[in-house]
Formats: sequence, structure tokens, C-alpha cells
Amino acid sequence: MTTSTPTLYQWLGGIDALNRLTTRFYERVAQDELLAPVFAHMGAEHPAHVAAFLAEVLGGPATYSAAHGGHPHMIRQHLNRHLTQDKRRRWVELLLSTADELGMPDDPEFRSALVGYLEWGSRLAVINSQPGASVDPDAPMPMWGWGEVKGPYAGG
Repeated sequence: MTTSTPTLYQWLGGIDALNRLTTRFYERVAQDELLAPVFAHMGAEHPAHVAAFLAEVLGGPATYSAAHGGHPHMIRQHLNRHLTQDKRRRWVELLLSTADELGMPDDPEFRSALVGYLEWGSRLAVINSQPGASVDPDAPMPMWGWGEVKGPYAGG
């Protein structure tokens, strides 16, 4: 009998779990002294957009790319935002504590993969938020898996 390994998206519970995560996370962001000003301009649809983006990155459907333009669109959202390492660290910390609060999977393999993506993605957001950053219109969507990056971001 052959069993296939679930994607990170499947393991965490799919889009419903991600929507719960991002909705609660942005509720907490609004109360956070460091992050609230960064996200003050975000509309009510922002948590659902982030959930769709994370879903795609973690092996779910390509809904974000189809509806919003993929990774280049996400990069554009960070241009000239002047993010700092303190804000990046707080964002990651708050997202992970929200995952804990909601009882998302906490097994070491899943959390290691999730933390790996959040570290990589949030550091990329800081880089793309600085003056002079630009968007590659052909930037592919990152695809995160169990301890490895798939696709063009795998390096080598």
C-alpha cells in the first residue's frame, strides 16, 4: 500500500484553518503597538488574501495567483513600506503564538517547515520594503514543503 505525504496545507487543515488563523492574527495585530500602524490601512479582505497566499505557498490551490497575480503582486504590497527587523520578528512571533492559541498542529516537523517559510518570507518582505526595491513581474510563487523548498527558489 502506498500512502502519499500530505502537503503542509493539508496537514494544517486547509483554507478554513488558514482563514481562522489570519482572521485571529489580524485581530491581534490591530491591538499590537508595534504592528498596528503598519497594517492600519488594510481592508477587511486582507486576512482572506493572506490566507489564500499562504494556502498556495504551503501546497494548496493557486487561488491567490488566479485572483491577485501571484508572487509579484505580494511583493508589490511591500514596496516602500520601510519594514524593520523588529517589526518582522514581531510579525512572526505573533503569527506563531496565534497558531498556538488556535491549536494548529504543533508537531516539530510541521512547525519547523512553517517557521522556515515565515522566516524566509518575512525577511524577503523586509528586503522588498526598502527604497529602490523592484518587482520581477515573472517572480514565481514559492512552494514550501516538508523541510525543503521546491521550484525556482530551491537555489543550487
